[in-house]
Amino acid sequence: MPSTVTESLIFRDMFGTAAMRGVFSDEALVGRYLEVEVALARAEAATQVIPTEAADAIAEAARTMPIDFDRLRHETEITGYPIIAIVHQLAEAAGDAGGYVHWGATTQDIMDSATVLQVRAALDLVRADLIELRGILAALALKHRDTPMAGRTHLQQALPITFGYKVAVWLSMIERHIERLEQLRPRVLIGQFAGAAGTLASLGADGLKVQAALCDLLGLGRPTATWHVARDGFAEVVAFLGLVTGSLGKIATDVMLLMATEFAEVAEPFVKGRGASSTMPQKRNPISSELMLAAAKAVRQHVALMLDGMVQDLERATGPWHAEWIAIPESFILTGGALAQARFVLGGLIVDAQRMRDNLAISGGLIVAEAVMMAAAPRLGRQRAHDVVYDACRSAVTDRRPLADVLTEMPEIVDALGGTDAIRHHCDPANYLGLAPQMVDHMLSQLGRKPSVAKPSLGKPDAR
Repeated sequence: MPSTVTESLIFRDMFGTAAMRGVFSDEALVGRYLEVEVALARAEAATQVIPTEAADAIAEAARTMPIDFDRLRHETEITGYPIIAIVHQLAEAAGDAGGYVHWGATTQDIMDSATVLQVRAALDLVRADLIELRGILAALALKHRDTPMAGRTHLQQALPITFGYKVAVWLSMIERHIERLEQLRPRVLIGQFAGAAGTLASLGADGLKVQAALCDLLGLGRPTATWHVARDGFAEVVAFLGLVTGSLGKIATDVMLLMATEFAEVAEPFVKGRGASSTMPQKRNPISSELMLAAAKAVRQHVALMLDGMVQDLERATGPWHAEWIAIPESFILTGGALAQARFVLGGLIVDAQRMRDNLAISGGLIVAEAVMMAAAPRLGRQRAHDVVYDACRSAVTDRRPLADVLTEMPEIVDALGGTDAIRHHCDPANYLGLAPQMVDHMLSQLGRKPSVAKPSLGKPDAR
Protein backbone atom coordinates (compact mmCIF):
# COMPACT_ATOMS: atom_id res chain seq x y z
CA MET A 1 0.00 0.00 0.00
CA PRO A 2 1.26 3.54 -0.76
CA SER A 3 2.40 5.46 2.29
CA THR A 4 3.08 9.00 1.03
CA VAL A 5 0.50 11.68 0.20
CA THR A 6 1.68 11.89 -3.41
CA GLU A 7 0.93 8.19 -3.96
CA SER A 8 -1.77 7.56 -1.35
CA LEU A 9 -5.07 6.21 -2.67
CA ILE A 10 -6.70 8.68 -0.26
CA PHE A 11 -4.65 11.86 -0.64
CA ARG A 12 -2.90 11.66 -4.01
CA ASP A 13 -5.38 13.79 -5.99
CA MET A 14 -5.32 16.47 -3.30
CA PHE A 15 -1.55 16.84 -3.50
CA GLY A 16 -0.91 15.90 -7.13
CA THR A 17 -2.45 15.04 -10.48
CA ALA A 18 -2.67 11.82 -12.45
CA ALA A 19 -0.80 13.37 -15.38
CA MET A 20 2.17 14.49 -13.31
CA ARG A 21 2.31 11.19 -11.41
CA GLY A 22 2.32 9.47 -14.78
CA VAL A 23 5.43 11.37 -15.84
CA PHE A 24 7.31 10.13 -12.78
CA SER A 25 5.83 6.64 -12.41
CA ASP A 26 8.14 3.62 -12.29
CA GLU A 27 6.81 2.46 -15.64
CA ALA A 28 7.49 5.85 -17.23
CA LEU A 29 10.95 6.02 -15.66
CA VAL A 30 11.97 2.62 -16.97
CA GLY A 31 10.54 3.64 -20.34
CA ARG A 32 12.82 6.68 -20.32
CA TYR A 33 15.83 4.53 -19.43
CA LEU A 34 15.07 2.31 -22.40
CA GLU A 35 14.46 5.33 -24.63
CA VAL A 36 17.93 6.63 -23.83
CA GLU A 37 19.56 3.21 -24.31
CA VAL A 38 17.86 2.83 -27.69
CA ALA A 39 18.84 6.37 -28.73
CA LEU A 40 22.42 5.62 -27.69
CA ALA A 41 22.48 2.49 -29.84
CA ARG A 42 20.99 4.42 -32.78
CA ALA A 43 23.53 7.23 -32.33
CA GLU A 44 26.41 4.75 -32.22
CA ALA A 45 25.12 2.97 -35.31
CA ALA A 46 24.82 6.31 -37.14
CA THR A 47 28.44 7.10 -36.25
CA GLN A 48 29.55 3.55 -37.18
CA VAL A 49 30.58 2.65 -33.65
CA ILE A 50 28.28 -0.40 -33.52
CA PRO A 51 26.52 -2.33 -36.33
CA THR A 52 23.18 -0.96 -37.53
CA GLU A 53 21.70 -4.46 -37.13
CA ALA A 54 22.63 -4.41 -33.45
CA ALA A 55 20.93 -1.05 -32.93
CA ASP A 56 17.80 -2.34 -34.67
CA ALA A 57 17.73 -5.44 -32.48
CA ILE A 58 18.19 -3.39 -29.31
CA ALA A 59 15.35 -1.07 -30.32
CA GLU A 60 13.04 -3.99 -31.05
CA ALA A 61 13.90 -5.67 -27.77
CA ALA A 62 13.21 -2.47 -25.83
CA ARG A 63 9.85 -2.15 -27.59
CA THR A 64 8.65 -5.67 -26.92
CA MET A 65 10.37 -6.89 -23.76
CA PRO A 66 8.34 -7.32 -20.55
CA ILE A 67 9.95 -5.67 -17.54
CA ASP A 68 10.49 -7.91 -14.54
CA PHE A 69 10.05 -5.29 -11.82
CA ASP A 70 10.72 -7.73 -8.98
CA ARG A 71 14.07 -8.62 -10.51
CA LEU A 72 14.74 -4.95 -11.24
CA ARG A 73 14.04 -4.00 -7.64
CA HIS A 74 16.19 -6.80 -6.24
CA GLU A 75 19.20 -6.02 -8.43
CA THR A 76 18.83 -2.29 -7.82
CA GLU A 77 18.91 -2.85 -4.07
CA ILE A 78 22.17 -4.78 -4.51
CA THR A 79 23.99 -2.41 -6.88
CA GLY A 80 22.43 0.84 -5.64
CA TYR A 81 21.40 1.90 -9.15
CA PRO A 82 18.74 0.61 -11.57
CA ILE A 83 20.68 0.86 -14.83
CA ILE A 84 22.75 -2.31 -14.52
CA ALA A 85 19.55 -4.23 -13.84
CA ILE A 86 17.86 -2.68 -16.88
CA VAL A 87 20.88 -3.40 -19.06
CA HIS A 88 20.78 -7.06 -17.99
CA GLN A 89 17.17 -7.46 -19.07
CA LEU A 90 17.60 -5.48 -22.28
CA ALA A 91 20.75 -7.34 -23.27
CA GLU A 92 19.06 -10.68 -22.72
CA ALA A 93 16.06 -9.62 -24.80
CA ALA A 94 18.32 -8.35 -27.60
CA GLY A 95 20.00 -11.74 -28.07
CA ASP A 96 23.26 -11.60 -30.00
CA ALA A 97 23.04 -7.78 -30.13
CA GLY A 98 22.96 -7.64 -26.35
CA GLY A 99 26.69 -7.16 -26.17
CA TYR A 100 26.28 -3.70 -27.70
CA VAL A 101 23.77 -2.43 -25.13
CA HIS A 102 25.04 0.52 -23.06
CA TRP A 103 28.21 0.70 -25.20
CA GLY A 104 30.63 3.24 -23.77
CA ALA A 105 28.08 4.71 -21.34
CA THR A 106 28.03 5.03 -17.58
CA THR A 107 25.02 4.66 -15.30
CA GLN A 108 24.68 8.38 -14.65
CA ASP A 109 24.61 9.15 -18.38
CA ILE A 110 21.45 7.12 -18.77
CA MET A 111 19.80 8.22 -15.55
CA ASP A 112 20.52 11.92 -16.04
CA SER A 113 19.30 11.93 -19.62
CA ALA A 114 16.17 10.02 -18.61
CA THR A 115 15.51 12.53 -15.83
CA VAL A 116 15.87 15.39 -18.30
CA LEU A 117 13.25 13.74 -20.52
CA GLN A 118 10.94 13.49 -17.52
CA VAL A 119 11.60 17.11 -16.61
CA ARG A 120 10.79 18.20 -20.16
CA ALA A 121 7.43 16.43 -20.07
CA ALA A 122 6.69 17.75 -16.59
CA LEU A 123 7.55 21.33 -17.57
CA ASP A 124 5.09 21.04 -20.45
CA LEU A 125 2.36 20.23 -17.91
CA VAL A 126 3.41 23.09 -15.65
CA ARG A 127 3.43 25.50 -18.58
CA ALA A 128 -0.07 24.47 -19.67
CA ASP A 129 -1.36 25.02 -16.14
CA LEU A 130 0.35 28.40 -15.84
CA ILE A 131 -1.11 29.57 -19.15
CA GLU A 132 -4.59 28.47 -18.11
CA LEU A 133 -4.15 30.17 -14.75
CA ARG A 134 -2.98 33.33 -16.49
CA GLY A 135 -6.21 33.42 -18.48
CA ILE A 136 -8.33 32.87 -15.37
CA LEU A 137 -6.58 35.66 -13.48
CA ALA A 138 -6.69 38.06 -16.43
CA ALA A 139 -10.44 37.60 -16.70
CA LEU A 140 -10.88 38.05 -12.95
CA ALA A 141 -8.76 41.21 -12.90
CA LEU A 142 -10.73 42.69 -15.79
CA LYS A 143 -14.07 41.86 -14.21
CA HIS A 144 -13.13 43.49 -10.90
CA ARG A 145 -11.02 46.34 -12.27
CA ASP A 146 -13.20 48.87 -10.47
CA THR A 147 -14.42 46.83 -7.49
CA PRO A 148 -13.29 48.81 -4.42
CA MET A 149 -12.00 47.05 -1.35
CA ALA A 150 -9.73 47.74 1.59
CA GLY A 151 -6.04 47.43 0.98
CA ARG A 152 -4.38 46.07 4.09
CA THR A 153 -0.83 46.41 5.38
CA HIS A 154 0.37 44.70 8.56
CA LEU A 155 -3.17 43.18 8.69
CA GLN A 156 -4.64 46.67 9.19
CA GLN A 157 -6.78 48.61 6.74
CA ALA A 158 -4.41 50.98 4.95
CA LEU A 159 -5.83 52.53 1.76
CA PRO A 160 -8.57 51.58 -0.69
CA ILE A 161 -7.61 49.46 -3.67
CA THR A 162 -9.65 47.44 -6.14
CA PHE A 163 -9.98 43.69 -6.15
CA GLY A 164 -8.90 43.73 -9.79
CA TYR A 165 -5.67 45.41 -8.70
CA LYS A 166 -5.03 42.64 -6.16
CA VAL A 167 -5.62 40.01 -8.84
CA ALA A 168 -3.32 41.87 -11.24
CA VAL A 169 -0.53 41.55 -8.67
CA TRP A 170 -1.17 37.80 -8.55
CA LEU A 171 -1.25 37.71 -12.35
CA SER A 172 2.08 39.51 -12.65
CA MET A 173 3.79 36.68 -10.76
CA ILE A 174 2.27 34.01 -12.99
CA GLU A 175 3.32 35.92 -16.10
CA ARG A 176 6.90 36.09 -14.86
CA HIS A 177 6.88 32.37 -14.11
CA ILE A 178 5.86 31.64 -17.71
CA GLU A 179 8.76 33.79 -18.85
CA ARG A 180 11.16 32.07 -16.45
CA LEU A 181 10.07 28.65 -17.67
CA GLU A 182 10.90 29.48 -21.27
CA GLN A 183 14.25 30.98 -20.27
CA LEU A 184 15.38 27.98 -18.23
CA ARG A 185 14.56 25.33 -20.84
CA PRO A 186 17.79 25.64 -22.84
CA ARG A 187 19.84 25.58 -19.64
CA VAL A 188 18.08 22.54 -18.18
CA LEU A 189 17.08 20.37 -21.13
CA ILE A 190 20.59 19.16 -21.85
CA GLY A 191 21.58 15.57 -22.60
CA GLN A 192 24.17 13.69 -20.59
CA PHE A 193 26.70 11.33 -22.16
CA ALA A 194 30.30 11.43 -21.03
CA GLY A 195 31.38 8.00 -19.78
CA ALA A 196 32.86 6.82 -16.53
CA ALA A 197 34.81 9.91 -15.47
CA GLY A 198 33.21 12.32 -17.90
CA THR A 199 35.96 12.23 -20.53
CA LEU A 200 34.35 9.85 -23.08
CA ALA A 201 37.58 7.88 -23.02
CA SER A 202 35.75 4.61 -23.79
CA LEU A 203 34.79 5.85 -27.27
CA GLY A 204 38.01 7.60 -28.16
CA ALA A 205 37.74 9.99 -31.09
CA ASP A 206 34.13 9.01 -31.71
CA GLY A 207 32.91 10.19 -28.31
CA LEU A 208 31.74 13.69 -29.14
CA LYS A 209 30.13 12.52 -32.38
CA VAL A 210 28.10 9.93 -30.47
CA GLN A 211 27.21 12.49 -27.81
CA ALA A 212 25.93 14.94 -30.44
CA ALA A 213 23.95 12.26 -32.26
CA LEU A 214 22.42 11.00 -29.02
CA CYS A 215 21.30 14.48 -27.95
CA ASP A 216 19.84 15.15 -31.39
CA LEU A 217 17.86 11.92 -31.33
CA LEU A 218 16.46 12.76 -27.89
CA GLY A 219 15.70 16.35 -28.89
CA LEU A 220 17.94 17.67 -26.13
CA GLY A 221 20.64 20.30 -26.11
CA ARG A 222 24.28 19.28 -26.32
CA PRO A 223 26.31 19.89 -23.17
CA THR A 224 29.18 22.34 -23.32
CA ALA A 225 30.92 20.22 -20.70
CA THR A 226 30.14 17.11 -18.67
CA TRP A 227 27.66 17.91 -15.92
CA HIS A 228 27.90 14.74 -13.80
CA VAL A 229 28.79 16.93 -10.80
CA ALA A 230 27.61 20.31 -12.12
CA ARG A 231 24.00 20.16 -10.93
CA ASP A 232 22.92 23.76 -11.35
CA GLY A 233 20.45 22.83 -14.11
CA PHE A 234 18.36 20.51 -11.96
CA ALA A 235 18.74 22.85 -8.99
CA GLU A 236 17.40 25.70 -11.13
CA VAL A 237 14.34 23.78 -12.23
CA VAL A 238 13.39 22.83 -8.66
CA ALA A 239 14.08 26.41 -7.54
CA PHE A 240 11.70 27.49 -10.29
CA LEU A 241 9.05 25.17 -8.87
CA GLY A 242 9.72 26.74 -5.49
CA LEU A 243 9.01 30.15 -6.98
CA VAL A 244 5.80 28.94 -8.62
CA THR A 245 4.47 27.31 -5.47
CA GLY A 246 5.64 30.27 -3.42
CA SER A 247 3.42 32.54 -5.53
CA LEU A 248 0.55 30.08 -5.21
CA GLY A 249 1.10 30.08 -1.47
CA LYS A 250 0.83 33.87 -1.41
CA ILE A 251 -2.41 33.74 -3.40
CA ALA A 252 -3.73 31.00 -1.11
CA THR A 253 -2.89 33.06 1.96
CA ASP A 254 -4.79 36.06 0.59
CA VAL A 255 -7.81 33.91 -0.20
CA MET A 256 -7.77 32.27 3.24
CA LEU A 257 -7.58 35.61 5.02
CA LEU A 258 -10.31 37.14 2.88
CA MET A 259 -12.49 34.08 3.59
CA ALA A 260 -12.26 34.69 7.34
CA THR A 261 -15.65 35.33 8.90
CA GLU A 262 -14.65 38.87 9.88
CA PHE A 263 -13.75 39.68 6.25
CA ALA A 264 -15.96 37.32 4.19
CA GLU A 265 -15.01 39.09 0.97
CA VAL A 266 -14.25 36.02 -1.14
CA ALA A 267 -14.96 32.31 -0.95
CA GLU A 268 -13.70 29.20 -2.64
CA PRO A 269 -16.16 27.66 -5.13
CA PHE A 270 -19.10 26.00 -3.42
CA VAL A 271 -19.24 22.23 -3.63
CA LYS A 272 -21.57 20.50 -1.23
CA GLY A 273 -19.60 19.11 1.69
CA ARG A 274 -16.28 20.61 0.61
CA GLY A 275 -14.47 22.17 3.55
CA ALA A 276 -17.08 20.94 6.00
CA SER A 277 -16.35 20.31 9.65
CA SER A 278 -17.19 17.02 11.37
CA THR A 279 -18.72 18.93 14.31
CA MET A 280 -19.55 22.46 13.14
CA PRO A 281 -22.18 22.45 10.37
CA GLN A 282 -21.65 26.11 9.54
CA LYS A 283 -17.98 25.70 8.59
CA ARG A 284 -16.70 26.20 5.06
CA ASN A 285 -12.96 25.81 5.28
CA PRO A 286 -10.57 26.99 2.52
CA ILE A 287 -9.39 23.48 1.68
CA SER A 288 -7.81 24.13 -1.73
CA SER A 289 -5.94 27.16 -0.42
CA GLU A 290 -4.65 25.14 2.51
CA LEU A 291 -3.35 22.47 0.13
CA MET A 292 -1.64 25.11 -2.04
CA LEU A 293 0.09 26.54 1.01
CA ALA A 294 1.17 23.08 2.19
CA ALA A 295 2.65 22.32 -1.24
CA ALA A 296 4.57 25.60 -1.19
CA LYS A 297 6.11 24.71 2.17
CA ALA A 298 7.09 21.21 1.02
CA VAL A 299 8.60 22.28 -2.30
CA ARG A 300 10.57 24.98 -0.49
CA GLN A 301 12.33 22.26 1.49
CA HIS A 302 13.21 20.42 -1.71
CA VAL A 303 14.72 23.62 -3.12
CA ALA A 304 17.06 23.68 -0.13
CA LEU A 305 17.84 20.00 -0.67
CA MET A 306 18.72 20.60 -4.32
CA LEU A 307 20.93 23.55 -3.48
CA ASP A 308 22.71 21.47 -0.87
CA GLY A 309 23.07 18.69 -3.44
CA MET A 310 25.05 21.00 -5.72
CA VAL A 311 28.03 20.57 -3.42
CA GLN A 312 29.42 17.38 -4.95
CA ASP A 313 32.79 15.75 -4.56
CA LEU A 314 35.31 15.52 -7.39
CA GLU A 315 34.11 13.83 -10.62
CA ARG A 316 31.27 11.72 -9.21
CA ALA A 317 29.22 12.39 -6.12
CA THR A 318 28.91 10.07 -3.13
CA GLY A 319 25.36 10.82 -2.06
CA PRO A 320 24.07 14.23 -3.20
CA TRP A 321 22.97 12.76 -6.53
CA HIS A 322 20.62 10.36 -4.76
CA ALA A 323 18.85 13.27 -3.07
CA GLU A 324 17.71 14.44 -6.50
CA TRP A 325 15.79 11.19 -6.92
CA ILE A 326 13.63 12.31 -4.01
CA ALA A 327 13.39 16.04 -4.66
CA ILE A 328 12.70 16.25 -8.39
CA PRO A 329 9.65 13.94 -8.69
CA GLU A 330 8.06 15.12 -5.45
CA SER A 331 8.56 18.78 -6.32
CA PHE A 332 6.89 18.38 -9.70
CA ILE A 333 4.00 16.33 -8.32
CA LEU A 334 3.34 18.80 -5.51
CA THR A 335 3.56 21.72 -7.93
CA GLY A 336 1.16 20.05 -10.32
CA GLY A 337 -1.26 19.49 -7.46
CA ALA A 338 -0.99 23.08 -6.27
CA LEU A 339 -1.60 24.39 -9.79
CA ALA A 340 -4.68 22.19 -10.13
CA GLN A 341 -6.03 23.54 -6.83
CA ALA A 342 -5.30 27.11 -7.96
CA ARG A 343 -7.14 26.62 -11.23
CA PHE A 344 -10.13 25.29 -9.31
CA VAL A 345 -10.17 28.05 -6.69
CA LEU A 346 -9.57 31.01 -8.95
CA GLY A 347 -11.67 29.70 -11.81
CA GLY A 348 -14.73 29.66 -9.57
CA LEU A 349 -13.81 32.23 -6.92
CA ILE A 350 -16.85 33.82 -5.31
CA VAL A 351 -16.31 37.56 -4.87
CA ASP A 352 -18.64 39.52 -2.58
CA ALA A 353 -18.28 43.09 -3.85
CA GLN A 354 -20.88 44.41 -1.42
CA ARG A 355 -19.07 42.95 1.56
CA MET A 356 -15.88 44.57 0.30
CA ARG A 357 -17.72 47.91 0.16
CA ASP A 358 -19.16 47.37 3.62
CA ASN A 359 -15.74 46.57 5.05
CA LEU A 360 -14.40 49.78 3.57
CA ALA A 361 -16.89 51.63 5.73
CA ILE A 362 -16.10 49.99 9.06
CA SER A 363 -13.40 52.51 9.90
CA GLY A 364 -15.83 55.37 9.53
CA GLY A 365 -13.66 56.98 6.88
CA LEU A 366 -10.32 56.58 8.64
CA ILE A 367 -9.04 54.52 5.73
CA VAL A 368 -9.03 57.66 3.58
CA ALA A 369 -7.46 60.01 6.11
CA GLU A 370 -4.53 60.32 3.71
CA ALA A 371 -6.89 61.52 0.98
CA VAL A 372 -8.15 64.34 3.21
CA MET A 373 -4.62 65.25 4.28
CA MET A 374 -3.32 65.44 0.71
CA ALA A 375 -6.35 67.45 -0.41
CA ALA A 376 -5.80 69.98 2.41
CA ALA A 377 -2.02 70.16 2.03
CA PRO A 378 -1.94 72.71 -0.81
CA ARG A 379 -3.67 75.24 1.49
CA LEU A 380 -2.31 74.22 4.86
CA GLY A 381 1.05 72.73 4.02
CA ARG A 382 1.67 69.00 4.31
CA GLN A 383 2.75 68.90 7.94
CA ARG A 384 -0.04 71.13 9.20
CA ALA A 385 -2.59 69.15 7.20
CA HIS A 386 -1.18 65.95 8.68
CA ASP A 387 -1.42 67.26 12.25
CA VAL A 388 -4.98 68.53 11.85
CA VAL A 389 -6.24 65.31 10.24
CA TYR A 390 -4.34 63.25 12.82
CA ASP A 391 -6.22 65.06 15.61
CA ALA A 392 -9.49 64.52 13.77
CA CYS A 393 -8.75 60.79 13.49
CA ARG A 394 -8.09 60.52 17.20
CA SER A 395 -11.38 62.27 17.93
CA ALA A 396 -13.23 60.01 15.50
CA VAL A 397 -11.79 56.91 17.17
CA THR A 398 -12.39 58.14 20.73
CA ASP A 399 -15.94 59.33 20.10
CA ARG A 400 -16.77 56.53 17.64
CA ARG A 401 -17.90 59.00 15.00
CA PRO A 402 -17.40 59.04 11.23
CA LEU A 403 -14.32 61.00 10.23
CA ALA A 404 -16.35 63.15 7.85
CA ASP A 405 -18.60 64.33 10.70
CA VAL A 406 -15.58 65.31 12.79
CA LEU A 407 -13.94 67.14 9.89
CA THR A 408 -17.04 69.16 9.04
CA GLU A 409 -16.79 70.65 12.51
CA MET A 410 -13.24 71.88 11.86
CA PRO A 411 -13.34 75.24 10.04
CA GLU A 412 -9.71 75.00 9.03
CA ILE A 413 -10.37 71.80 7.07
CA VAL A 414 -13.71 73.01 5.69
CA ASP A 415 -11.98 76.09 4.35
CA ALA A 416 -9.00 74.18 3.00
CA LEU A 417 -11.15 71.67 1.12
CA GLY A 418 -13.78 74.14 -0.03
CA GLY A 419 -16.87 73.02 1.89
CA THR A 420 -18.51 70.08 3.58
CA ASP A 421 -19.48 68.39 0.30
CA ALA A 422 -15.81 68.25 -0.61
CA ILE A 423 -15.03 66.71 2.76
CA ARG A 424 -17.58 63.96 2.23
CA HIS A 425 -16.29 63.38 -1.30
CA HIS A 426 -12.75 62.88 0.00
CA CYS A 427 -14.01 60.65 2.79
CA ASP A 428 -15.59 58.21 0.33
CA PRO A 429 -13.07 55.35 -0.17
CA ALA A 430 -14.32 54.75 -3.70
CA ASN A 431 -12.93 58.16 -4.64
CA TYR A 432 -9.41 57.35 -3.49
CA LEU A 433 -8.38 54.31 -5.48
CA GLY A 434 -5.23 55.87 -6.80
CA LEU A 435 -4.22 54.33 -10.12
CA ALA A 436 -5.36 50.84 -9.18
CA PRO A 437 -7.72 50.50 -12.19
CA GLN A 438 -5.10 51.85 -14.56
CA MET A 439 -2.55 49.40 -13.15
CA VAL A 440 -4.95 46.59 -14.02
CA ASP A 441 -5.13 47.95 -17.57
CA HIS A 442 -1.35 48.10 -17.77
CA MET A 443 -0.93 44.54 -16.53
CA LEU A 444 -3.47 43.21 -19.01
CA SER A 445 -1.89 45.17 -21.85
CA GLN A 446 1.40 43.39 -21.14
CA LEU A 447 -0.25 40.09 -21.99
CA GLY A 448 -0.68 41.26 -25.57
CA ARG A 449 -4.26 40.13 -25.80
CA LYS A 450 -7.72 40.70 -24.45
CA PRO A 451 -8.36 38.10 -21.77
CA SER A 452 -11.38 35.90 -22.25
CA VAL A 453 -13.47 35.06 -19.23
CA ALA A 454 -12.54 31.56 -18.12
CA LYS A 455 -15.40 29.24 -17.29
CA PRO A 456 -15.19 28.25 -13.63
CA SER A 457 -15.03 24.60 -12.74
CA LEU A 458 -17.28 23.98 -9.76
CA GLY A 459 -16.33 20.36 -9.24
CA LYS A 460 -13.34 19.11 -7.32
CA PRO A 461 -9.89 19.92 -8.69
CA ASP A 462 -9.19 17.63 -11.63
CA ALA A 463 -6.72 14.78 -11.38
CA ARG A 464 -4.90 15.88 -14.50
